[in-house]
Amino acid sequence: MVTRSALETSVLERIRPQADEHAHIHAIAEMLIDSVNQSGSATGMIVGSVARDTWIRGDRDLDIFMLFPPDLPREELEAEGLALARRVTESANGTCREKYAEHPYINATIDGLDVDIVPCYAVPDAVAIRSAVDRTPFHTRYIKDRVKNLIDDVLLLKQFAKNGGIYGSDQMTEGFSGYLCELLVYHYGGFIPLLSAASDWWPGVLIDLSDHRTKTFHEPLIVVDPVDPGRNVSASVSLTRMCEFIELCRGYLERPGEEFFIRPGPRSGSGESVTMLLKQRQTTLYTLTFPTPPYIEEIVVPQLRKSLDAISALLARHEFVVNRAAYRMHTDRCMLLFELLTDSLPPVTRHFGPPLWARENARQFSLKYIRGMDEGRIFSGPYIENGIYVVELSRRYANAGELLASPDLLEVRLGRHVKSEIRDSLTVKCGLDCLEEDFNSFIALFLEKASPLTQIRQRENKGLRIDR
Repeated sequence: MVTRSALETSVLERIRPQADEHAHIHAIAEMLIDSVNQSGSATGMIVGSVARDTWIRGDRDLDIFMLFPPDLPREELEAEGLALARRVTESANGTCREKYAEHPYINATIDGLDVDIVPCYAVPDAVAIRSAVDRTPFHTRYIKDRVKNLIDDVLLLKQFAKNGGIYGSDQMTEGFSGYLCELLVYHYGGFIPLLSAASDWWPGVLIDLSDHRTKTFHEPLIVVDPVDPGRNVSASVSLTRMCEFIELCRGYLERPGEEFFIRPGPRSGSGESVTMLLKQRQTTLYTLTFPTPPYIEEIVVPQLRKSLDAISALLARHEFVVNRAAYRMHTDRCMLLFELLTDSLPPVTRHFGPPLWARENARQFSLKYIRGMDEGRIFSGPYIENGIYVVELSRRYANAGELLASPDLLEVRLGRHVKSEIRDSLTVKCGLDCLEEDFNSFIALFLEKASPLTQIRQRENKGLRIDR
């Protein structure tokens, strides 16, 4: 018999699905499963948290998989799967749109629920998968019975991770998936045992429930998939998210509080708060905004990350010091955000050449800049300093904004689809002009950056209360 604290009991009363909510989502799920089965071409299956009753009150997501024979050609799987998913949606009076992961599937809205209807192969085991989604039914079969006596612990962990901003294996979050949460609770035997163990985690910690790992993994957290020995379930978890989880675990065990599960209200930014923060920091913000490329998050976000790094390096090469940078993807627009310690530099910059004993290189360097003196590009030199040729040149870009708006931006290694949008429709803004209603919260959180535990302790110190 698990002994719950009064705090955890109270939280569970708030996050467990209510009876009518539970009945509604399962009734819709069974209706859709029956519709798939009646087609005669595939077998329907509920997967994900609804199948395991590990979903949080208010979640409106439902995953229905359609298992087709493994000998069906891939093109036919996609065509028949989409056609069947549309018929199933229509029979339920829902609306749908086509989405893409490894292969296309249908995202439907049915009676207030967000439903993914996904075709996959009914392979004999997870090692024989023909597409990544083929593994998902095995996850449900493996974990469903194993966590049936730990559902409350899973709910606590999911809410704990959601409130800490580390729940989700998507590219933006780089955190803990629902399946990973369930495996961790099962492995450690409960919510508190997991938190106690995770408080002592270190990068490279290995958990192999089935003791069947067949390869070496290099991610910070390694949880070998019990249905696939060659897969790390926690591959999406970045080192930052792992450490934020460790810190949250330590913080909760030291001083538990409802704030670890429920925020007093959303953190939001306003023009006034950003103005005040910038005045205090005396740094300069630059934003690059452009239309979101028409691809799924798994494709766009890595390209945003690559572009952010490339532009940060470009700024650094031109001696503009980047304190921090971040990116945000919205449905219609993306933003790359840079905080510069300085965005204006003097016209002169020093350029170093070869040492004098590299005779031919030194001669070529000297001739190049002697010939360039008539062009007005050289303030001083070439001259020798500690055996090295130096020339003081007119800086090409004395202002960071000029650099970011220049053609040079397109010469760095931007993500392919991001580059296309930047080339066609880029907006560069500076300072308070960076403020946009859709991105103000993102900018404010960027400037007030703090770990999840720090945010909780800050709210405690300010005496913020949770609305009930």
